[in-house]
Amino acid sequence: MGSSLFKSVFPFIVFFFVLAISEGKPHGFSRVLKKEKLSHFRLYWHDIVGGSNPSAVQVAAAPTTNTSATLFGTVMVIDDALTEGPELSSKLVGRAQGFYTLSSQSEVGLLMSMNFAFMEGKYNGSTITILGRNAVFTKVREMPVIGGSGLFRFARGYVQARTHTFNLKTGDATSLQNTKPHQ
Repeated sequence: MGSSLFKSVFPFIVFFFVLAISEGKPHGFSRVLKKEKLSHFRLYWHDIVGGSNPSAVQVAAAPTTNTSATLFGTVMVIDDALTEGPELSSKLVGRAQGFYTLSSQSEVGLLMSMNFAFMEGKYNGSTITILGRNAVFTKVREMPVIGGSGLFRFARGYVQARTHTFNLKTGDATSLQNTKPHQ
C-alpha cells in the first residue's frame, strides 16, 4: 500500500521540486511580450437622452423609479459619441458603448459599464473597458479601466470625468474624459 501511494504521489513531488528550483530563471519557452506604456486621452463624451435620435435609451426601470428623486432603478443603454472637442459636431474619434444604471437612492449615482470603442487613427478597432461609479454631481469622478482590446489588451488605469455641460430640461450631458490607461 505504501509503495503504490508513493508511486502516485512521486510525480507531483518531482513536478513541484522542478518548479521550485527553476523559478525566476530565464527559459527558452517564455518571453516578455511588450513593455507597459502609459497613454493619455482627452476627449468628450456626449450622452444624448432627448430629441429624435437619442444615444442613450432607457431599457428598464423599477416600479418605484418615477417616485425616486434620484431615478433609482433606471437602466440606460448607450452608444454615445466620443469627440475631440466639446461640440457634438467636432471630430468623432469613437463611441462609448454599454450601459449605466442609476444605482443610488441618496444621490444621482451611476454604475457605468462601457467600452470606449475607438474609430480613428492607430487606435481604430481598439477598446478601453470601464466599470465604475459615477456620482454625477461631483466635480471630478474617477472610474477604473479594467481591460481592453487591440492596442489596449490587458489595459489598466483610470478615467476622470468632469461635466462640461448639462441640460436639466432634456437630461443631455457632455463630459470631459481624461483617460489614462496603461497598455
